[in-house]
Amino acid sequence: MVPRIWRATFFFLIWLCNDVTSKRNHTLKPRVVLPENYVKEMRPPSRKGDPVVVEFSIYVVDVNSINVEDMDFRVDMFIRQTWIESRLQLPEDIFEEEIAELTHKFSSVTLYRNQTVRYAARMHAIIACQMEFQLYPMDIQSCPIYIESFSYSNQKVRFRWSVAGVTINPELKLLQYHIGEPLRLEETNGYMIDKDGNYSRLVVYFRFERQIGHHLIQTFAPSSLVVMLSWFSFWLDLDAIPGRVTLLVTCMLTLVTMFTGLRADIPPVAYVKALDLWMAGCMMFVFAALGEFVVVKVLDKQYQMNKTKAQESMPRIIPVRLNGEKGSCGTVAAWEGSGVRCRKVDLTSPTSPPATTPAAHQVPGATAHLVGVERRQSILQVAWLDADTGQERVLWREIDKLSRVVFPALFLLFVTMYWPVLLLKTKASL
Repeated sequence: MVPRIWRATFFFLIWLCNDVTSKRNHTLKPRVVLPENYVKEMRPPSRKGDPVVVEFSIYVVDVNSINVEDMDFRVDMFIRQTWIESRLQLPEDIFEEEIAELTHKFSSVTLYRNQTVRYAARMHAIIACQMEFQLYPMDIQSCPIYIESFSYSNQKVRFRWSVAGVTINPELKLLQYHIGEPLRLEETNGYMIDKDGNYSRLVVYFRFERQIGHHLIQTFAPSSLVVMLSWFSFWLDLDAIPGRVTLLVTCMLTLVTMFTGLRADIPPVAYVKALDLWMAGCMMFVFAALGEFVVVKVLDKQYQMNKTKAQESMPRIIPVRLNGEKGSCGTVAAWEGSGVRCRKVDLTSPTSPPATTPAAHQVPGATAHLVGVERRQSILQVAWLDADTGQERVLWREIDKLSRVVFPALFLLFVTMYWPVLLLKTKASL
């Protein structure tokens, strides 16, 4: 970079000598400014063998785009470099006030009385950046720009930042990113393996902070609403099987479609991103709601089978009140096959038939009682009688009632754990 700038300075001086007319109306010869031993490819000599100091400053005009797929960004900037050219012979006639300046379409060279040369150029650069997406969509990308001498080691040329350093256009605005401040500037003298020596290097780090507002509206809020929509299935009865299944399957397909669209915004990476965890959590909640429906449907089927068996095996009970005749039974007679079986009526039992019940009517509560007997013989109870109210309680209905509270509570716990951890990790990466 530096030899190229020195050559530009050389051609500028030739132009200055040939084309600049002084106040005395005569044209200067090139050798008036350039000595006979001037070699444009060589660096300026320095005193006592010290390296030539070249000061840099950058003004960022615009950042055109940040391409996450190719992992680079495009930037328009002004680069200014200043050094002392001690070989120049500067007559007073070439100066207007304090400086002499040549302005080109995209560059300019300014010559000062104290033999200081300033080269400024507008550049459009495509700069590679190794991006990390573990915290996406709250990731912060740190992208460096390296400025390094190509031909001269740090013993001959030394780079350093000027007082202005790096300045960003205050009117610069990006769609999804915010250029964080302050920028980190470094001056190093590292060993370069490819050039086998120590070379001066300047580094400026740009920090691009992704704005979360877009993803809150387009990703997090819709996915949360889809998860909440799946909870409506807990209020639907099992008789509405098509509606319940359609609701849950639609929620799952919606999340899968959203997740597929989000994957197209960033390159495929080999690690899990923060957004992947969020979408996986949402899909797990919807899948759990679908699994809950399958469980309650199986339990309901088992309950209906037990209830049917109990009704088929229940004897026909004929409530007859006998007046204590010899050879008669207590109060109730039941037909079993061709004989009559007598059993005593417990007036305190809710399953005992009242004396006034018609003969063609079954005993209230007898079905639930026999279902409970059948159920206790199995491993899982699908129905039971409430000890306090005496009403029958079915297991699948209780699971639905419990899910109306458990699912929202677990999702709230997931949200309260996800966001604090993500914010802490983002803060730690600054």
